Amino acid sequence: MKVRLNIMSVVLCIALFSCSHPTKKMSLQSGDLLFQGASSGKLSEAIDKVTQTHAETHFSHVGLVEQAEDGSLWVLHADIEGGCCRVSLNDFLEPDGDSLQTVCYRLKEPWRSAIEPALDKARSMLGLPYNFSYKLSDSSHYCSEFIYKAFQDAAVFKLKPMTFKDPQTGEFFPTWVDYYGRLGIPVPEGEPGCNPNGMAASDKLECLGEYN
Repeated sequence: MKVRLNIMSVVLCIALFSCSHPTKKMSLQSGDLLFQGASSGKLSEAIDKVTQTHAETHFSHVGLVEQAEDGSLWVLHADIEGGCCRVSLNDFLEPDGDSLQTVCYRLKEPWRSAIEPALDKARSMLGLPYNFSYKLSDSSHYCSEFIYKAFQDAAVFKLKPMTFKDPQTGEFFPTWVDYYGRLGIPVPEGEPGCNPNGMAASDKLECLGEYN
């Protein structure tokens, strides 16, 4: 009994030590993909509702990590306000000071050779405006389209028919009807596209966990 109590005491001490010493923040690498959770905005929520996957992720944005020669970390992404841009990791994690849940994914080994060409392609797209129509374009990009184009030559990600309908009712979400009404174009139902939730579900990626 005394031996058993001593073992339990050791286990308890280890558990308390682990809780009082947080795990070291993961080391990001060039090519890592940072997926961010849906914000409280109506458009962000609308994207999440029509792009859910079996993985039950709730992402509405994604960016590509670039580690500079001096070790600093940057994120290349397509942003509603900044278009296709390169921002510091901190600015990506806390846009306008608003901290968002961010989960890191990394390409599995067979696909890591695609990273450098993808970064080169992403850099070549910097400065292009944001693609508000979500219809594939060569002159503007939305966030997952930017990532898809970056890795397109290596066929890392696939396009799928887009939907803007409520899966329960089969009707278009009112948010999307209003959105495309303001743009003055038809809802691009069924056209090829991509989204953060679908990318996160790719079998070519491994999830490293939440970055905090």
